[in-house]
Amino acid sequence: MKDENFTRLVKELQRKIDYEEEKTYSKTVINEYRNPNHFGILENPDATAKIKGSCGDTMKFSLKINNGIIKKVNFWTDGCGATIAAGNKLCKIILGKKIREAHKINNEKLIDALDGLPKEHNHCALLAVETFHKTIKNYIKLKKINGENLQ
Repeated sequence: MKDENFTRLVKELQRKIDYEEEKTYSKTVINEYRNPNHFGILENPDATAKIKGSCGDTMKFSLKINNGIIKKVNFWTDGCGATIAAGNKLCKIILGKKIREAHKINNEKLIDALDGLPKEHNHCALLAVETFHKTIKNYIKLKKINGENLQ
């Protein structure tokens, strides 16, 4: 009997959490943070960067680039669901794009791709974009140091 009560209590709590999430976030945001298929660190990346945001969340991007095209991208964060969603969605947007094209993304475009974020979480998109831009800057700097053509 105690197990049944506990199970029922857990299910009710999960329904309440789901309800609150659906009131707060778009379906896109919820899907991105519940299913972050780009979460993790790439081994032997061509470029990485890590930033700690104003809210205290940290984000790291790692990229594999071939002929100026982003072939693999992952992110890692210790942040909230909105930060996870922003990182994952940004990875999806930039994957397969040329560096110059991908570098044009800004936080407003990312927020639009997420079908919006609550104002108090807009900084999550900004953290993702700034971390990605820093990763690209690190890549360019490394290529210049090595004297390689950026294409």
